[in-house]
Amino acid sequence: MGIETVRTAASDEEAAGRRREQRGWYFYDWACSVYSTSVLTVFLGPYLTSVAKAAADPDGYVHPLGVPVRAGSFFAYSVSLSVIAAVVVMPLVGAAADRTGRKKPLLGAAAYTGAAATTAMFFLGGDRYLLGGTLLIVANAAQSVAMMLYNSYLPQIAPPEERDAVSSRGWAFGYAAGSLVLVVNLVLYLAHDSFGVSESMSVRICLASAGLWWGGFTLIPLLRLRDRPAAVRAEATAPGLRQLAATVRDMRRHPLTLSFLLAYLVYNDGIQTVISQASVYGSEELGLGQSTLIGAVLLVQLLAVAGALGMGRLARTYGAKRTILGSLAAWTLTLGAGYFLPAGAPVGFFLLAAAIGLVLGGSQALSRSLFSHLVPPGKEAEYFSAYEMSDRGMSWLGPLLFGVTYQLTGSYRDAIVSLVAFFVIGFLLLARVPVRRAIRDAGNPLPERI
Repeated sequence: MGIETVRTAASDEEAAGRRREQRGWYFYDWACSVYSTSVLTVFLGPYLTSVAKAAADPDGYVHPLGVPVRAGSFFAYSVSLSVIAAVVVMPLVGAAADRTGRKKPLLGAAAYTGAAATTAMFFLGGDRYLLGGTLLIVANAAQSVAMMLYNSYLPQIAPPEERDAVSSRGWAFGYAAGSLVLVVNLVLYLAHDSFGVSESMSVRICLASAGLWWGGFTLIPLLRLRDRPAAVRAEATAPGLRQLAATVRDMRRHPLTLSFLLAYLVYNDGIQTVISQASVYGSEELGLGQSTLIGAVLLVQLLAVAGALGMGRLARTYGAKRTILGSLAAWTLTLGAGYFLPAGAPVGFFLLAAAIGLVLGGSQALSRSLFSHLVPPGKEAEYFSAYEMSDRGMSWLGPLLFGVTYQLTGSYRDAIVSLVAFFVIGFLLLARVPVRRAIRDAGNPLPERI
Protein backbone atom coordinates (compact mmCIF):
# COMPACT_ATOMS: atom_id res chain seq x y z
CA MET A 1 0.00 0.00 0.00
CA GLY A 2 2.81 2.39 0.86
CA ILE A 3 4.61 1.79 -2.44
CA GLU A 4 1.37 2.23 -4.38
CA THR A 5 0.67 5.49 -2.54
CA VAL A 6 4.15 6.79 -3.41
CA ARG A 7 3.65 5.84 -7.06
CA THR A 8 0.28 7.57 -7.17
CA ALA A 9 1.72 10.71 -5.57
CA ALA A 10 4.62 10.72 -8.03
CA SER A 11 2.21 10.26 -10.94
CA ASP A 12 0.01 13.12 -9.71
CA GLU A 13 3.05 15.35 -9.31
CA GLU A 14 4.24 14.49 -12.83
CA ALA A 15 0.78 15.26 -14.28
CA ALA A 16 0.66 18.58 -12.42
CA GLY A 17 4.10 19.52 -13.75
CA ARG A 18 3.04 18.58 -17.27
CA ARG A 19 -0.10 20.72 -17.07
CA ARG A 20 1.99 23.65 -15.79
CA GLU A 21 4.29 23.33 -18.79
CA GLN A 22 1.34 23.05 -21.15
CA ARG A 23 -0.22 26.24 -19.79
CA GLY A 24 3.10 28.03 -20.23
CA TRP A 25 3.39 26.64 -23.77
CA TYR A 26 -0.03 28.03 -24.74
CA PHE A 27 1.14 31.50 -23.85
CA TYR A 28 3.80 31.61 -26.54
CA ASP A 29 1.03 31.36 -29.14
CA TRP A 30 -0.74 34.11 -27.19
CA ALA A 31 2.46 36.19 -27.33
CA CYS A 32 3.55 35.84 -30.95
CA SER A 33 0.28 35.56 -32.89
CA VAL A 34 -0.27 39.29 -32.52
CA TYR A 35 2.73 39.81 -34.82
CA SER A 36 1.20 37.60 -37.53
CA THR A 37 -2.23 39.24 -37.29
CA SER A 38 -1.69 42.94 -36.65
CA VAL A 39 1.76 43.42 -38.19
CA LEU A 40 2.11 41.02 -41.10
CA THR A 41 -1.53 40.62 -42.17
CA VAL A 42 -3.03 44.08 -41.58
CA PHE A 43 -0.74 47.05 -41.01
CA LEU A 44 2.84 46.61 -42.18
CA GLY A 45 2.31 45.83 -45.88
CA PRO A 46 0.37 48.99 -46.81
CA TYR A 47 2.42 51.21 -44.47
CA LEU A 48 5.86 49.99 -45.61
CA THR A 49 4.72 50.34 -49.21
CA SER A 50 3.72 53.97 -48.56
CA VAL A 51 7.12 54.65 -46.94
CA ALA A 52 8.89 53.09 -49.93
CA LYS A 53 6.82 55.22 -52.32
CA ALA A 54 7.81 58.34 -50.37
CA ALA A 55 11.46 57.43 -50.94
CA ALA A 56 11.02 56.46 -54.61
CA ASP A 57 12.54 58.26 -57.58
CA PRO A 58 10.31 59.92 -60.22
CA ASP A 59 9.91 56.54 -61.98
CA GLY A 60 8.59 54.89 -58.81
CA TYR A 61 11.74 52.92 -57.95
CA VAL A 62 13.73 52.63 -54.76
CA HIS A 63 17.36 51.44 -54.85
CA PRO A 64 18.29 49.20 -51.89
CA LEU A 65 22.03 48.40 -52.22
CA GLY A 66 21.90 49.95 -55.68
CA VAL A 67 19.30 47.50 -57.02
CA PRO A 68 16.27 49.13 -58.70
CA VAL A 69 13.04 47.86 -57.11
CA ARG A 70 9.51 49.10 -57.69
CA ALA A 71 8.27 50.68 -54.47
CA GLY A 72 5.08 48.65 -54.66
CA SER A 73 7.09 45.39 -54.69
CA PHE A 74 9.42 46.23 -51.81
CA PHE A 75 7.26 44.65 -49.09
CA ALA A 76 6.82 41.40 -51.03
CA TYR A 77 10.55 41.15 -51.74
CA SER A 78 11.34 41.77 -48.06
CA VAL A 79 9.02 38.93 -47.03
CA SER A 80 10.70 36.66 -49.57
CA LEU A 81 14.16 37.52 -48.23
CA SER A 82 12.96 36.78 -44.69
CA VAL A 83 11.82 33.33 -45.83
CA ILE A 84 15.23 32.64 -47.39
CA ALA A 85 16.94 33.73 -44.16
CA ALA A 86 14.66 31.44 -42.13
CA VAL A 87 15.29 28.47 -44.46
CA VAL A 88 19.03 28.86 -43.89
CA VAL A 89 18.84 29.37 -40.11
CA MET A 90 16.04 26.98 -39.02
CA PRO A 91 17.76 23.63 -39.72
CA LEU A 92 20.93 24.87 -38.03
CA VAL A 93 19.09 26.01 -34.88
CA GLY A 94 16.87 22.92 -34.86
CA ALA A 95 19.81 20.54 -35.01
CA ALA A 96 21.63 22.51 -32.30
CA ALA A 97 18.55 22.38 -30.06
CA ASP A 98 18.24 18.60 -30.41
CA ARG A 99 21.93 17.95 -29.89
CA THR A 100 22.31 20.17 -26.82
CA GLY A 101 18.85 19.83 -25.29
CA ARG A 102 18.83 23.61 -24.72
CA LYS A 103 15.71 24.66 -26.57
CA LYS A 104 14.57 27.28 -24.07
CA PRO A 105 17.49 29.73 -24.42
CA LEU A 106 17.30 29.40 -28.20
CA LEU A 107 13.54 30.04 -28.10
CA GLY A 108 14.11 33.09 -25.91
CA ALA A 109 16.83 34.45 -28.20
CA ALA A 110 14.67 34.04 -31.32
CA ALA A 111 11.53 35.44 -29.69
CA TYR A 112 13.22 38.52 -28.25
CA THR A 113 15.09 39.20 -31.49
CA GLY A 114 11.75 39.23 -33.31
CA ALA A 115 10.00 41.24 -30.60
CA ALA A 116 12.78 43.85 -30.53
CA ALA A 117 12.71 44.23 -34.31
CA THR A 118 8.92 44.62 -34.26
CA THR A 119 9.02 47.19 -31.44
CA ALA A 120 11.65 49.16 -33.38
CA MET A 121 9.14 49.56 -36.22
CA PHE A 122 7.89 52.54 -34.21
CA PHE A 123 10.78 54.44 -35.81
CA LEU A 124 9.64 53.54 -39.32
CA GLY A 125 8.63 56.95 -40.62
CA GLY A 126 9.37 59.36 -43.43
CA ASP A 127 11.35 57.61 -46.15
CA ARG A 128 13.07 54.97 -43.98
CA TYR A 129 12.07 52.07 -46.18
CA LEU A 130 15.44 50.32 -45.76
CA LEU A 131 14.98 50.32 -41.99
CA GLY A 132 11.49 48.87 -42.45
CA GLY A 133 12.69 46.15 -44.81
CA THR A 134 15.55 45.18 -42.51
CA LEU A 135 13.30 45.02 -39.45
CA LEU A 136 10.73 42.96 -41.36
CA ILE A 137 13.38 40.45 -42.50
CA VAL A 138 14.74 40.09 -38.95
CA ALA A 139 11.31 39.86 -37.29
CA ASN A 140 9.84 37.39 -39.78
CA ALA A 141 12.87 35.09 -39.81
CA ALA A 142 13.05 35.17 -36.00
CA GLN A 143 9.35 34.35 -35.77
CA SER A 144 9.84 31.29 -38.00
CA VAL A 145 12.79 30.06 -35.91
CA ALA A 146 10.93 30.62 -32.64
CA MET A 147 7.81 28.83 -33.91
CA MET A 148 9.90 25.86 -34.97
CA LEU A 149 11.34 25.57 -31.46
CA TYR A 150 7.93 26.17 -29.87
CA ASN A 151 6.29 23.44 -31.97
CA SER A 152 9.08 20.98 -31.14
CA TYR A 153 8.09 21.12 -27.45
CA LEU A 154 4.71 19.50 -28.21
CA PRO A 155 5.90 15.84 -28.15
CA GLN A 156 7.75 16.52 -24.89
CA ILE A 157 4.98 18.21 -22.91
CA ALA A 158 1.98 16.13 -24.03
CA PRO A 159 1.61 12.34 -24.13
CA PRO A 160 0.07 10.92 -27.33
CA GLU A 161 -3.51 10.89 -26.03
CA GLU A 162 -3.37 14.59 -25.04
CA ARG A 163 -1.56 15.99 -28.06
CA ASP A 164 -4.53 16.94 -30.29
CA ALA A 165 -6.23 18.83 -27.46
CA VAL A 166 -3.03 20.60 -26.36
CA SER A 167 -2.16 21.66 -29.92
CA SER A 168 -5.72 22.91 -30.49
CA ARG A 169 -5.67 24.97 -27.28
CA GLY A 170 -2.39 26.57 -28.37
CA TRP A 171 -3.89 27.67 -31.69
CA ALA A 172 -7.00 28.91 -29.89
CA PHE A 173 -4.87 31.03 -27.53
CA GLY A 174 -3.10 32.53 -30.53
CA TYR A 175 -6.25 33.43 -32.42
CA ALA A 176 -7.82 34.88 -29.26
CA ALA A 177 -4.83 37.15 -28.67
CA GLY A 178 -4.74 38.17 -32.33
CA SER A 179 -8.42 39.12 -32.22
CA LEU A 180 -8.13 41.06 -28.97
CA VAL A 181 -5.15 43.16 -29.98
CA LEU A 182 -6.43 43.71 -33.52
CA VAL A 183 -9.68 45.17 -32.14
CA VAL A 184 -7.72 47.60 -29.95
CA ASN A 185 -5.39 48.50 -32.83
CA LEU A 186 -8.29 49.11 -35.20
CA VAL A 187 -9.98 51.41 -32.69
CA LEU A 188 -6.80 53.48 -32.49
CA TYR A 189 -6.28 53.46 -36.26
CA LEU A 190 -9.85 54.30 -37.28
CA ALA A 191 -10.29 56.97 -34.58
CA HIS A 192 -6.73 58.33 -34.53
CA ASP A 193 -7.93 61.94 -34.76
CA SER A 194 -9.93 61.47 -31.57
CA PHE A 195 -6.76 60.32 -29.82
CA GLY A 196 -4.79 63.29 -31.11
CA VAL A 197 -2.35 61.33 -33.28
CA SER A 198 -1.77 61.20 -37.01
CA GLU A 199 -2.66 58.16 -39.10
CA SER A 200 1.04 57.41 -39.57
CA MET A 201 1.70 57.62 -35.83
CA SER A 202 -1.27 55.35 -35.06
CA VAL A 203 0.14 52.66 -37.37
CA ARG A 204 3.59 52.96 -35.80
CA ILE A 205 2.04 52.60 -32.32
CA CYS A 206 0.14 49.49 -33.49
CA LEU A 207 3.33 47.96 -34.88
CA ALA A 208 5.36 48.68 -31.74
CA SER A 209 2.60 47.47 -29.41
CA ALA A 210 2.69 44.07 -31.15
CA GLY A 211 6.41 43.84 -30.38
CA LEU A 212 5.92 44.78 -26.74
CA TRP A 213 3.08 42.25 -26.40
CA TRP A 214 5.23 39.56 -27.99
CA GLY A 215 8.17 40.24 -25.70
CA GLY A 216 6.12 40.67 -22.54
CA PHE A 217 4.10 37.46 -22.74
CA THR A 218 7.10 35.40 -23.89
CA LEU A 219 8.25 35.56 -20.27
CA ILE A 220 5.52 33.09 -19.26
CA PRO A 221 6.63 30.15 -21.44
CA LEU A 222 10.27 30.86 -20.64
CA LEU A 223 9.47 30.57 -16.93
CA ARG A 224 7.37 27.40 -17.24
CA LEU A 225 8.96 25.33 -20.00
CA ARG A 226 12.03 23.28 -19.12
CA ASP A 227 14.92 21.84 -21.05
CA ARG A 228 15.44 18.11 -21.24
CA PRO A 229 18.66 16.13 -21.72
CA ALA A 230 19.59 15.63 -25.35
CA ALA A 231 18.37 12.28 -26.66
CA VAL A 232 20.98 12.18 -29.42
CA ARG A 233 24.77 12.31 -29.29
CA ALA A 234 26.12 15.86 -29.37
CA GLU A 235 27.83 16.64 -32.69
CA ALA A 236 28.93 19.69 -34.53
CA THR A 237 26.20 21.08 -36.76
CA ALA A 238 26.84 21.89 -40.40
CA PRO A 239 26.22 25.32 -41.96
CA GLY A 240 22.55 26.10 -42.59
CA LEU A 241 21.91 24.70 -46.08
CA ARG A 242 24.16 21.67 -45.50
CA GLN A 243 22.27 21.00 -42.28
CA LEU A 244 18.99 21.20 -44.20
CA ALA A 245 20.32 18.61 -46.64
CA ALA A 246 21.39 16.40 -43.71
CA THR A 247 17.92 16.69 -42.18
CA VAL A 248 16.28 15.72 -45.47
CA ARG A 249 18.62 12.72 -45.81
CA ASP A 250 17.68 11.62 -42.30
CA MET A 251 13.99 12.02 -43.09
CA ARG A 252 14.39 9.66 -46.05
CA ARG A 253 14.82 6.91 -43.46
CA HIS A 254 11.20 7.63 -42.49
CA PRO A 255 9.38 7.75 -45.87
CA LEU A 256 5.91 7.74 -44.30
CA THR A 257 6.78 10.87 -42.32
CA LEU A 258 7.89 12.44 -45.61
CA SER A 259 4.62 11.34 -47.21
CA PHE A 260 2.63 13.19 -44.55
CA LEU A 261 4.86 16.26 -44.96
CA LEU A 262 4.20 16.25 -48.71
CA ALA A 263 0.43 16.09 -48.16
CA TYR A 264 0.68 18.91 -45.61
CA LEU A 265 2.81 21.01 -47.97
CA VAL A 266 0.12 20.74 -50.65
CA TYR A 267 -3.01 21.47 -48.63
CA ASN A 268 -1.30 24.06 -46.44
CA ASP A 269 -0.25 25.91 -49.61
CA GLY A 270 -3.95 26.13 -50.42
CA ILE A 271 -4.80 27.36 -46.91
CA GLN A 272 -2.12 30.05 -46.94
CA THR A 273 -3.17 31.22 -50.41
CA VAL A 274 -6.82 31.54 -49.40
CA ILE A 275 -5.76 33.59 -46.36
CA SER A 276 -3.59 35.93 -48.42
CA GLN A 277 -5.88 36.30 -51.46
CA ALA A 278 -9.36 36.38 -49.91
CA SER A 279 -9.21 40.14 -49.38
CA VAL A 280 -8.17 40.63 -53.04
CA TYR A 281 -11.15 38.53 -54.10
CA GLY A 282 -13.45 40.52 -51.82
CA SER A 283 -12.27 43.93 -53.00
CA GLU A 284 -11.62 43.33 -56.71
CA GLU A 285 -14.26 40.74 -57.65
CA LEU A 286 -17.02 41.44 -55.12
CA GLY A 287 -16.47 45.21 -54.82
CA LEU A 288 -16.46 45.25 -51.01
CA GLY A 289 -15.07 48.14 -48.96
CA GLN A 290 -12.13 48.18 -46.58
CA SER A 291 -14.33 48.17 -43.47
CA THR A 292 -16.08 45.00 -44.66
CA LEU A 293 -12.75 43.29 -45.32
CA ILE A 294 -11.38 44.26 -41.90
CA GLY A 295 -14.58 42.98 -40.27
CA ALA A 296 -14.16 39.68 -42.13
CA VAL A 297 -10.55 39.36 -40.87
CA LEU A 298 -11.79 39.82 -37.31
CA LEU A 299 -14.58 37.28 -37.82
CA VAL A 300 -12.07 34.71 -39.09
CA GLN A 301 -9.86 35.30 -36.05
CA LEU A 302 -12.71 34.95 -33.57
CA LEU A 303 -14.27 31.84 -35.11
CA ALA A 304 -10.86 30.21 -35.52
CA VAL A 305 -10.75 29.98 -31.71
CA ALA A 306 -13.98 27.98 -31.63
CA GLY A 307 -12.93 26.00 -34.70
CA ALA A 308 -9.61 24.94 -33.18
CA LEU A 309 -11.21 23.83 -29.92
CA GLY A 310 -14.17 22.16 -31.65
CA MET A 311 -12.04 20.18 -34.08
CA GLY A 312 -9.77 19.18 -31.20
CA ARG A 313 -12.83 17.58 -29.56
CA LEU A 314 -13.83 15.89 -32.80
CA ALA A 315 -10.36 14.38 -33.00
CA ARG A 316 -10.93 12.66 -29.63
CA THR A 317 -13.79 10.70 -31.21
CA TYR A 318 -12.75 10.31 -34.84
CA GLY A 319 -8.96 10.73 -34.69
CA ALA A 320 -6.79 13.54 -36.03
CA LYS A 321 -6.38 12.12 -39.54
CA ARG A 322 -10.12 11.71 -40.19
CA THR A 323 -10.85 15.14 -38.72
CA ILE A 324 -8.23 16.79 -40.95
CA LEU A 325 -9.66 14.98 -43.98
CA GLY A 326 -13.10 16.29 -43.02
CA SER A 327 -11.72 19.82 -42.78
CA LEU A 328 -10.17 19.54 -46.26
CA ALA A 329 -13.57 18.50 -47.63
CA ALA A 330 -15.05 21.57 -45.88
CA TRP A 331 -12.36 23.82 -47.44
CA THR A 332 -13.30 22.45 -50.87
CA LEU A 333 -17.01 23.14 -50.36
CA THR A 334 -16.26 26.62 -49.00
CA LEU A 335 -14.24 27.61 -52.07
CA GLY A 336 -16.93 26.18 -54.32
CA ALA A 337 -19.52 28.33 -52.55
CA GLY A 338 -17.21 31.36 -52.77
CA TYR A 339 -17.21 31.07 -56.57
CA PHE A 340 -20.96 31.81 -56.63
CA LEU A 341 -20.98 34.77 -54.22
CA PRO A 342 -22.80 37.76 -55.74
CA ALA A 343 -20.89 41.03 -56.06
CA GLY A 344 -21.67 43.80 -53.59
CA ALA A 345 -23.18 41.41 -51.02
CA PRO A 346 -21.20 41.59 -47.77
CA VAL A 347 -23.44 39.04 -46.01
CA GLY A 348 -22.29 36.26 -48.32
CA PHE A 349 -18.65 37.26 -47.83
CA PHE A 350 -19.09 37.20 -44.05
CA LEU A 351 -20.59 33.70 -44.31
CA LEU A 352 -17.57 32.67 -46.36
CA ALA A 353 -15.26 34.18 -43.71
CA ALA A 354 -17.15 32.32 -40.97
CA ALA A 355 -16.72 29.01 -42.78
CA ILE A 356 -12.99 29.68 -43.25
CA GLY A 357 -12.58 30.59 -39.60
CA LEU A 358 -14.26 27.40 -38.38
CA VAL A 359 -11.93 25.10 -40.34
CA LEU A 360 -8.76 27.23 -40.29
CA GLY A 361 -7.58 26.81 -36.72
CA GLY A 362 -8.47 23.12 -36.50
CA SER A 363 -6.75 22.22 -39.77
CA GLN A 364 -3.52 23.80 -38.57
CA ALA A 365 -3.67 22.59 -34.97
CA LEU A 366 -4.38 18.95 -35.81
CA SER A 367 -1.78 18.89 -38.58
CA ARG A 368 0.82 19.98 -36.03
CA SER A 369 -0.21 17.37 -33.47
CA LEU A 370 -0.40 14.59 -36.07
CA PHE A 371 3.09 15.42 -37.34
CA SER A 372 4.42 15.33 -33.76
CA HIS A 373 3.57 11.60 -33.64
CA LEU A 374 5.68 10.99 -36.75
CA VAL A 375 8.90 12.59 -35.44
CA PRO A 376 11.61 10.21 -34.17
CA PRO A 377 12.45 10.85 -30.48
CA GLY A 378 15.33 13.27 -30.06
CA LYS A 379 14.80 14.84 -33.51
CA GLU A 380 11.89 17.13 -32.61
CA ALA A 381 13.41 20.54 -33.40
CA GLU A 382 15.24 19.27 -36.49
CA TYR A 383 12.10 17.73 -38.01
CA PHE A 384 9.91 20.66 -37.03
CA SER A 385 12.30 22.93 -38.93
CA ALA A 386 11.23 21.04 -42.08
CA TYR A 387 7.59 21.32 -40.98
CA GLU A 388 7.92 25.05 -40.38
CA MET A 389 9.47 25.51 -43.81
CA SER A 390 6.49 23.69 -45.30
CA ASP A 391 4.23 26.02 -43.31
CA ARG A 392 5.98 29.31 -44.09
CA GLY A 393 8.64 28.87 -46.70
CA MET A 394 7.10 26.69 -49.39
CA SER A 395 3.71 28.36 -49.90
CA TRP A 396 4.49 29.84 -53.30
CA LEU A 397 2.70 27.57 -55.78
CA GLY A 398 -0.80 28.62 -54.64
CA PRO A 399 -0.27 32.36 -55.20
CA LEU A 400 1.39 31.52 -58.54
CA LEU A 401 -1.61 29.43 -59.65
CA PHE A 402 -3.98 32.15 -58.43
CA GLY A 403 -2.08 34.82 -60.40
CA VAL A 404 -1.69 32.76 -63.57
CA THR A 405 -5.38 31.77 -63.56
CA TYR A 406 -6.40 35.41 -63.25
CA GLN A 407 -3.98 36.41 -65.99
CA LEU A 408 -5.38 33.78 -68.36
CA THR A 409 -9.07 34.25 -67.57
CA GLY A 410 -9.35 37.78 -66.23
CA SER A 411 -11.64 36.40 -63.50
CA TYR A 412 -10.91 36.29 -59.78
CA ARG A 413 -13.74 33.76 -59.48
CA ASP A 414 -11.81 31.33 -61.65
CA ALA A 415 -8.66 32.15 -59.69
CA ILE A 416 -10.22 31.43 -56.28
CA VAL A 417 -11.88 28.19 -57.39
CA SER A 418 -8.59 26.97 -58.94
CA LEU A 419 -7.30 26.58 -55.37
CA VAL A 420 -9.68 23.64 -54.88
CA ALA A 421 -6.94 21.53 -56.50
CA PHE A 422 -4.69 21.93 -53.46
CA PHE A 423 -7.34 20.62 -51.07
CA VAL A 424 -8.36 17.71 -53.32
CA ILE A 425 -4.77 16.62 -53.96
CA GLY A 426 -3.85 17.15 -50.30
CA PHE A 427 -6.86 15.05 -49.26
CA LEU A 428 -5.85 12.19 -51.56
CA LEU A 429 -2.20 12.28 -50.43
CA LEU A 430 -3.12 12.35 -46.74
CA ALA A 431 -5.70 9.57 -47.13
CA ARG A 432 -2.94 7.31 -48.48
CA VAL A 433 -0.64 7.80 -45.46
CA PRO A 434 -0.90 4.81 -43.04
CA VAL A 435 -0.40 6.92 -39.94
CA ARG A 436 -0.39 4.04 -37.46
CA ARG A 437 2.47 2.37 -39.30
CA ALA A 438 4.20 5.75 -39.67
CA ILE A 439 4.04 6.28 -35.90
CA ARG A 440 5.46 2.81 -35.21
CA ASP A 441 8.23 3.31 -37.79
CA ALA A 442 9.19 6.59 -36.08
CA GLY A 443 9.57 4.70 -32.77
CA ASN A 444 6.67 6.38 -30.98
CA PRO A 445 3.78 4.88 -28.94
CA LEU A 446 0.41 4.64 -30.67
CA PRO A 447 -2.35 6.86 -29.24
CA GLU A 448 -5.80 5.35 -28.75
CA ARG A 449 -7.25 7.56 -31.48
CA ILE A 450 -5.27 8.82 -34.46
